[in-house]
Amino acid sequence: MSADDARIAAGVGGATEIGVPDPADLLRVVRTALAEDLRYGPDATTAATVAADTVAVGAFSPRAGGVLAGVPAVRAVLDEIVGSYDVLDARPDGSRVAAGEPALVVRAPVRGLLTAERTALNLLCHLSGIATATASWVDAVAGTGARIRDTRKTLPGLRLLEKYAVRCGGGVNHRLGLGDAVLIKDNHVAAAGSVAAALHGVGAAAPDLPCEVEVDSLDQLDEVLALGAELVLLDNFTVAQTAEAVRRRASAPTLLESSGGLALANARAYAETGVEFLAVGALTHSVTALDIGLDLQET
Repeated sequence: MSADDARIAAGVGGATEIGVPDPADLLRVVRTALAEDLRYGPDATTAATVAADTVAVGAFSPRAGGVLAGVPAVRAVLDEIVGSYDVLDARPDGSRVAAGEPALVVRAPVRGLLTAERTALNLLCHLSGIATATASWVDAVAGTGARIRDTRKTLPGLRLLEKYAVRCGGGVNHRLGLGDAVLIKDNHVAAAGSVAAALHGVGAAAPDLPCEVEVDSLDQLDEVLALGAELVLLDNFTVAQTAEAVRRRASAPTLLESSGGLALANARAYAETGVEFLAVGALTHSVTALDIGLDLQET
C-alpha cells in the first residue's frame, strides 16, 4: 500500500480508527440507559409475572436483513442486569445477517433477560441501523476508490458507539471531537479574515493536527490548492463541479471530500469523479434502526 493509499484508508483529516468499543465508554452509555429504565424502581411487570427461578434461552434476532453493530453493548447490558448467563451463539459485529438469523443467543434467568431487553435492543437496533445504512453507501461506491465517511452529527453521549457502528458497516471516521483535527469552515474564514489567515493560524497553533478546509466554489478551491491544503471539503458541489474540482486538483497531494447534496441514488456518480471521500451526515443523524427483537425459545 502506498503512502497516499494508507492516508486514504485511515481517513486522513481527522479520522481516528475505531475498533471494539472501549469498555469504559460502553459501560457509561449502558449505565445511563439503565438508569432511565430503573429510575422508578425494579421491573414491576416482570417481577409480577415471572418466577424468580425461571431460566430460558433468548435469541436476539433481526426481523430484516442488515449489518450488525452493538453485540458488545447487549453483552454489557446483560452483564449489568443478569450477571451470570451462558452465550450459546454470537455473531461478530460487522456481520451481514438475514431476517431470522440470530445475532446473539443466551441462556439466562428470565427476570434479568426481560429487564435488560429494551435497553439492549435500543442500542443494538440503533447501532445496527447505522452499520446497515453505511454498508448500503459503501456498496453503492464499490470499486471507485472513494470511502464513505461520517460526521459529528451524532446523538449526545453516543458518538463513540455511533462512529464504531459506521466502521462496522465499512465506513471510515471523521474527527471524533473538536480537538483531534481541524476543519476550517466559512465562519472560521470570516472570523480570521481570509483562508490564508485561517491556515496560518492553524499552522501556528496546531501544526500537528490534520487540517481540512471547506470551500463552496471552484474559485475558493483554487485558492486553497495554491496554499497547499491537505484535505478540502467540497460543500454542496454538483457532480459536474466535483469532476472539475478533481481536474483542477490534478496531481497535487490534496485529498477531496464531497459533502452536501449526497444521496444513495447519486453516490456513485460523485464517487466516480475521483474524490477520496463522501461525507454522509445521514449515517447517524437520521438513520432508521434495524428491526431486531428478543424471542424466548424455551423455559
